[in-house]
Amino acid sequence: MAKKPRKDKRSVGLGGKRPFGMIARLRGYFFAGLLAVAPIGITFWLCWILLKFVDTRVTPLIPQAYNPNTYINPYFPHEIPGVGLIVFVIGLIIVGALTRIFLGRYMMRISENILNKMPVVRSIYSATKQIAETVLKRQSEAFRQVVLFEYPRRGSWAIGFLTGSTKGEVQSLTDDDVVNVFLPTTPNPTSGYLLFIPRRELVPLSMTVEEGIKMIISGGIVTPPDRRSDEQKQIKRVASSTGDRPTIGPGSEMADVPPIPEKVDTSEDGGDKKDA
Repeated sequence: MAKKPRKDKRSVGLGGKRPFGMIARLRGYFFAGLLAVAPIGITFWLCWILLKFVDTRVTPLIPQAYNPNTYINPYFPHEIPGVGLIVFVIGLIIVGALTRIFLGRYMMRISENILNKMPVVRSIYSATKQIAETVLKRQSEAFRQVVLFEYPRRGSWAIGFLTGSTKGEVQSLTDDDVVNVFLPTTPNPTSGYLLFIPRRELVPLSMTVEEGIKMIISGGIVTPPDRRSDEQKQIKRVASSTGDRPTIGPGSEMADVPPIPEKVDTSEDGGDKKDA
Protein backbone atom coordinates (compact mmCIF):
# COMPACT_ATOMS: atom_id res chain seq x y z
CA MET A 1 0.00 0.00 0.00
CA ALA A 2 1.49 3.30 -1.12
CA LYS A 3 2.10 5.95 1.50
CA LYS A 4 0.27 9.25 1.17
CA PRO A 5 2.55 12.21 0.55
CA ARG A 6 3.12 14.31 3.64
CA LYS A 7 1.54 17.75 3.56
CA ASP A 8 3.92 20.63 3.93
CA LYS A 9 2.66 22.73 6.83
CA ARG A 10 4.87 25.68 6.02
CA SER A 11 3.21 29.05 5.55
CA VAL A 12 1.67 29.70 2.15
CA GLY A 13 1.84 33.14 0.58
CA LEU A 14 -0.58 34.94 -1.73
CA GLY A 15 -1.80 32.90 -4.68
CA GLY A 16 -0.98 29.62 -2.92
CA LYS A 17 2.75 29.99 -3.54
CA ARG A 18 5.22 29.32 -0.76
CA PRO A 19 7.75 32.18 -0.36
CA PHE A 20 11.39 31.23 -0.67
CA GLY A 21 13.21 31.42 2.67
CA MET A 22 16.07 33.65 1.52
CA ILE A 23 13.81 36.05 -0.38
CA ALA A 24 11.45 36.35 2.60
CA ARG A 25 14.34 37.17 4.92
CA LEU A 26 15.79 39.73 2.52
CA ARG A 27 12.40 41.34 2.17
CA GLY A 28 12.09 41.53 5.96
CA TYR A 29 15.55 43.08 6.23
CA PHE A 30 14.64 45.61 3.55
CA PHE A 31 11.48 46.81 5.33
CA ALA A 32 13.31 46.88 8.68
CA GLY A 33 16.02 49.08 7.15
CA LEU A 34 13.40 51.27 5.50
CA LEU A 35 11.58 51.70 8.80
CA ALA A 36 14.84 52.74 10.50
CA VAL A 37 16.07 55.11 7.78
CA ALA A 38 12.80 56.68 6.59
CA PRO A 39 12.09 58.94 9.62
CA ILE A 40 15.66 60.27 9.69
CA GLY A 41 15.81 60.69 5.92
CA ILE A 42 12.46 62.49 5.72
CA THR A 43 13.48 64.81 8.59
CA PHE A 44 16.76 65.79 6.93
CA TRP A 45 15.01 66.16 3.57
CA LEU A 46 12.40 68.57 4.97
CA CYS A 47 15.09 70.56 6.79
CA TRP A 48 17.11 70.77 3.57
CA ILE A 49 14.09 71.98 1.61
CA LEU A 50 13.42 74.69 4.22
CA LEU A 51 17.10 75.68 4.18
CA LYS A 52 17.22 75.96 0.38
CA PHE A 53 13.89 77.82 0.32
CA VAL A 54 15.21 80.54 2.65
CA ASP A 55 18.66 80.65 1.04
CA THR A 56 17.35 81.13 -2.51
CA ARG A 57 15.30 84.14 -1.40
CA VAL A 58 17.55 85.82 1.16
CA THR A 59 21.07 85.21 -0.18
CA PRO A 60 20.55 87.31 -3.38
CA LEU A 61 19.59 90.27 -1.15
CA ILE A 62 22.95 90.24 0.66
CA PRO A 63 25.45 92.76 -0.78
CA GLN A 64 28.45 91.13 -2.45
CA ALA A 65 30.86 92.77 -0.02
CA TYR A 66 29.11 91.14 2.96
CA ASN A 67 28.34 87.79 1.36
CA PRO A 68 30.76 85.06 2.58
CA ASN A 69 30.28 83.16 -0.68
CA THR A 70 32.03 86.00 -2.53
CA TYR A 71 35.32 85.24 -0.76
CA ILE A 72 34.94 81.45 -0.76
CA ASN A 73 33.88 80.85 -4.38
CA PRO A 74 37.41 81.40 -5.82
CA TYR A 75 38.65 78.51 -3.70
CA PHE A 76 35.47 76.43 -3.36
CA PRO A 77 33.05 76.46 -6.32
CA HIS A 78 29.95 75.87 -4.19
CA GLU A 79 27.88 78.17 -2.01
CA ILE A 80 27.75 77.66 1.74
CA PRO A 81 24.29 76.39 2.72
CA GLY A 82 22.58 78.25 5.53
CA VAL A 83 23.96 81.75 4.92
CA GLY A 84 20.55 83.09 3.99
CA LEU A 85 18.92 81.41 6.98
CA ILE A 86 21.48 82.92 9.38
CA VAL A 87 20.98 86.38 7.87
CA PHE A 88 17.21 85.93 8.10
CA VAL A 89 17.38 85.04 11.81
CA ILE A 90 19.71 87.97 12.52
CA GLY A 91 17.33 90.26 10.65
CA LEU A 92 14.40 89.12 12.79
CA ILE A 93 16.42 89.75 15.95
CA ILE A 94 17.29 93.28 14.77
CA VAL A 95 13.66 94.03 13.87
CA GLY A 96 12.52 92.73 17.26
CA ALA A 97 15.08 94.89 19.04
CA LEU A 98 14.03 97.98 17.07
CA THR A 99 10.36 97.47 17.93
CA ARG A 100 11.25 97.58 21.63
CA ILE A 101 12.69 101.09 21.47
CA PHE A 102 10.78 104.32 20.91
CA LEU A 103 11.88 104.84 17.30
CA GLY A 104 10.88 101.31 16.36
CA ARG A 105 7.45 101.66 17.94
CA TYR A 106 6.92 104.97 16.15
CA MET A 107 7.79 103.39 12.81
CA MET A 108 5.50 100.43 13.53
CA ARG A 109 2.59 102.76 14.26
CA ILE A 110 3.17 104.63 10.99
CA SER A 111 3.33 101.35 9.06
CA GLU A 112 0.13 100.07 10.71
CA ASN A 113 -1.70 103.31 9.93
CA ILE A 114 -0.73 103.01 6.27
CA LEU A 115 -1.86 99.36 6.10
CA ASN A 116 -5.13 100.09 7.89
CA LYS A 117 -6.07 102.58 5.16
CA MET A 118 -5.85 99.93 2.42
CA PRO A 119 -9.27 98.25 1.93
CA VAL A 120 -8.18 94.64 1.28
CA VAL A 121 -4.74 94.64 2.89
CA ARG A 122 -6.02 95.86 6.26
CA SER A 123 -8.29 92.82 6.68
CA ILE A 124 -5.45 90.40 5.91
CA TYR A 125 -3.00 92.31 8.13
CA SER A 126 -5.31 92.55 11.14
CA ALA A 127 -6.23 88.86 10.99
CA THR A 128 -2.59 87.78 10.56
CA LYS A 129 -1.42 90.04 13.38
CA GLN A 130 -4.09 88.76 15.77
CA ILE A 131 -3.26 85.11 15.02
CA ALA A 132 0.49 85.71 15.39
CA GLU A 133 0.06 87.53 18.71
CA THR A 134 -2.22 84.78 20.03
CA VAL A 135 0.08 81.90 19.03
CA LEU A 136 3.45 83.48 19.82
CA LYS A 137 2.53 85.38 22.97
CA ARG A 138 4.15 83.75 26.01
CA GLN A 139 1.03 84.06 28.18
CA SER A 140 -1.22 82.57 25.50
CA GLU A 141 -3.29 79.48 26.31
CA ALA A 142 -3.42 78.40 22.66
CA PHE A 143 -2.74 74.70 22.14
CA ARG A 144 -1.96 74.16 25.80
CA GLN A 145 -4.07 71.03 26.31
CA VAL A 146 -5.45 68.02 24.44
CA VAL A 147 -9.11 67.26 25.14
CA LEU A 148 -11.51 64.43 24.33
CA PHE A 149 -15.08 65.18 23.31
CA GLU A 150 -18.05 63.47 21.67
CA TYR A 151 -18.02 64.07 17.92
CA PRO A 152 -19.60 63.79 15.36
CA ARG A 153 -22.33 61.63 16.92
CA ARG A 154 -23.25 59.97 20.19
CA GLY A 155 -20.76 57.29 21.17
CA SER A 156 -18.08 58.54 18.73
CA TRP A 157 -15.13 60.44 20.19
CA ALA A 158 -12.49 62.78 18.83
CA ILE A 159 -9.47 64.58 20.23
CA GLY A 160 -8.84 68.28 19.74
CA PHE A 161 -6.82 71.15 21.14
CA LEU A 162 -8.08 73.74 23.57
CA THR A 163 -7.30 77.16 22.09
CA GLY A 164 -8.88 79.41 24.71
CA SER A 165 -12.10 80.58 26.29
CA THR A 166 -14.91 81.69 24.02
CA LYS A 167 -15.57 85.41 24.14
CA GLY A 168 -17.73 87.96 22.40
CA GLU A 169 -21.13 87.27 20.87
CA VAL A 170 -20.81 83.47 20.86
CA GLN A 171 -20.34 83.31 24.65
CA SER A 172 -22.98 85.95 25.39
CA LEU A 173 -25.65 83.98 23.52
CA THR A 174 -25.37 80.90 25.75
CA ASP A 175 -25.56 80.23 29.47
CA ASP A 176 -22.85 77.55 29.26
CA ASP A 177 -19.17 78.18 29.89
CA VAL A 178 -18.02 77.67 26.28
CA VAL A 179 -14.44 77.15 25.12
CA ASN A 180 -12.79 77.14 21.69
CA VAL A 181 -11.63 73.72 20.49
CA PHE A 182 -9.68 73.13 17.28
CA LEU A 183 -10.48 69.76 15.68
CA PRO A 184 -7.65 68.92 13.23
CA THR A 185 -7.97 66.53 10.32
CA THR A 186 -5.87 63.45 9.58
CA PRO A 187 -3.16 63.31 8.28
CA ASN A 188 -2.90 67.09 7.76
CA PRO A 189 -3.36 68.78 11.16
CA THR A 190 -3.09 72.29 9.69
CA SER A 191 -6.69 72.07 8.48
CA GLY A 192 -9.69 71.34 10.62
CA TYR A 193 -12.76 72.77 12.31
CA LEU A 194 -13.31 75.36 15.01
CA LEU A 195 -15.87 74.12 17.54
CA PHE A 196 -17.48 75.94 20.46
CA ILE A 197 -18.09 73.32 23.15
CA PRO A 198 -19.30 73.66 26.75
CA ARG A 199 -16.42 73.10 29.13
CA ARG A 200 -18.37 70.44 31.06
CA GLU A 201 -18.49 68.24 27.93
CA LEU A 202 -14.70 68.02 27.60
CA VAL A 203 -12.39 65.39 29.07
CA PRO A 204 -8.83 66.73 29.54
CA LEU A 205 -6.14 64.24 28.51
CA SER A 206 -2.71 63.80 30.07
CA MET A 207 -0.88 63.58 26.73
CA THR A 208 1.10 66.59 25.55
CA VAL A 209 0.18 68.68 22.51
CA GLU A 210 3.12 67.22 20.58
CA GLU A 211 1.94 63.68 21.34
CA GLY A 212 -1.57 64.58 20.26
CA ILE A 213 -0.32 65.95 16.94
CA LYS A 214 1.74 62.78 16.35
CA MET A 215 -1.31 60.64 17.02
CA ILE A 216 -3.42 62.64 14.57
CA ILE A 217 -0.79 62.66 11.81
CA SER A 218 -0.23 58.89 12.12
CA GLY A 219 -3.95 58.15 12.07
CA GLY A 220 -3.76 56.54 15.51
CA ILE A 221 -0.79 54.30 14.70
CA VAL A 222 1.43 56.23 17.12
CA THR A 223 -0.37 56.19 20.47
CA PRO A 224 1.23 57.96 23.46
CA PRO A 225 1.46 56.03 26.74
CA ASP A 226 -0.92 56.64 29.61
CA ARG A 227 1.20 58.42 32.25
CA ARG A 228 -1.55 58.71 34.85
CA SER A 229 -1.19 57.06 38.22
CA ASP A 230 -2.73 53.63 38.86
CA GLU A 231 -5.41 55.26 40.98
CA GLN A 232 -6.44 57.66 38.21
CA LYS A 233 -6.49 54.84 35.64
CA GLN A 234 -9.20 53.09 37.64
CA ILE A 235 -11.52 56.12 37.37
CA LYS A 236 -13.84 56.07 34.34
CA ARG A 237 -14.89 59.51 33.14
CA VAL A 238 -16.95 58.55 30.11
CA ALA A 239 -20.10 56.47 30.49
CA SER A 240 -21.40 53.93 28.00
CA SER A 241 -23.44 55.32 25.10
CA THR A 242 -26.27 52.85 25.68
CA GLY A 243 -29.60 54.28 26.72
CA ASP A 244 -30.70 57.90 26.77
CA ARG A 245 -28.44 59.19 29.53
CA PRO A 246 -25.55 61.48 28.55
CA THR A 247 -22.11 59.92 28.34
CA ILE A 248 -20.43 62.86 30.05
CA GLY A 249 -21.38 65.91 32.08
CA PRO A 250 -24.46 66.49 34.28
CA GLY A 251 -27.04 63.69 34.12
CA SER A 252 -24.49 61.04 33.15
CA GLU A 253 -23.35 58.08 35.22
CA MET A 254 -20.00 59.87 35.70
CA ALA A 255 -21.51 63.08 37.08
CA ASP A 256 -20.23 62.33 40.61
CA VAL A 257 -16.67 61.58 39.50
CA PRO A 258 -14.25 64.18 40.93
CA PRO A 259 -12.86 66.54 38.28
CA ILE A 260 -9.37 66.18 36.91
CA PRO A 261 -7.00 68.62 38.66
CA GLU A 262 -5.87 71.43 36.41
CA LYS A 263 -2.29 71.49 35.20
CA VAL A 264 -0.03 73.62 37.36
CA ASP A 265 2.08 76.10 35.39
CA THR A 266 5.64 75.34 36.47
CA SER A 267 7.23 77.82 34.05
CA GLU A 268 9.06 80.93 35.20
CA ASP A 269 6.21 83.16 34.07
CA GLY A 270 3.73 81.13 36.05
CA GLY A 271 5.91 81.31 39.14
CA ASP A 272 6.32 85.06 38.78
CA LYS A 273 2.57 85.49 38.50
CA LYS A 274 1.95 83.47 41.66
CA ASP A 275 4.61 85.38 43.59
CA ALA A 276 3.06 88.62 42.46
